[in-house]
Amino acid sequence: MDVIKIRFAADFEELSTDIERSIEDMFRSLSPVFSLAQRSWKPSMDMNETPEQIIILAEVAGVDKDDLEVEISSKAVRIRAMRPARNCGPDATYRLAEIQYGRFERVLFLPAPIDPEIVSAAYTNGMLEIRLAKLPLEVVRNVPVTEE
Repeated sequence: MDVIKIRFAADFEELSTDIERSIEDMFRSLSPVFSLAQRSWKPSMDMNETPEQIIILAEVAGVDKDDLEVEISSKAVRIRAMRPARNCGPDATYRLAEIQYGRFERVLFLPAPIDPEIVSAAYTNGMLEIRLAKLPLEVVRNVPVTEE
């Protein structure tokens, strides 16, 4: 059975600020030569919610399953990986270069609390699917009152 590594974290440290990301995206759109940090890409992702679960779908074709890293906290999911560049060869000339390579990291904030004990991840045909069980919102718990 294939397994995707999932780590549970209390908090995510060292997130880039929105301003840094916006500046880097602006310069990268002008020319891929402009980059403030290590070359990275941003895969497309979908997140949908049913009454019972939150489902995240990430388009990460070309990434080896063993290179996928998924971290779960009570509030967010972090997905990291590396897509290695493919060289066209010494006697070839690029005529079009749109595919992005390198490291990526995405943090998706969850719309509802989840049960970290009920998480699954599957990688098929370049698509990573993460299923997170939602915690029931109307949990009633009786608390016994004791005398001191």
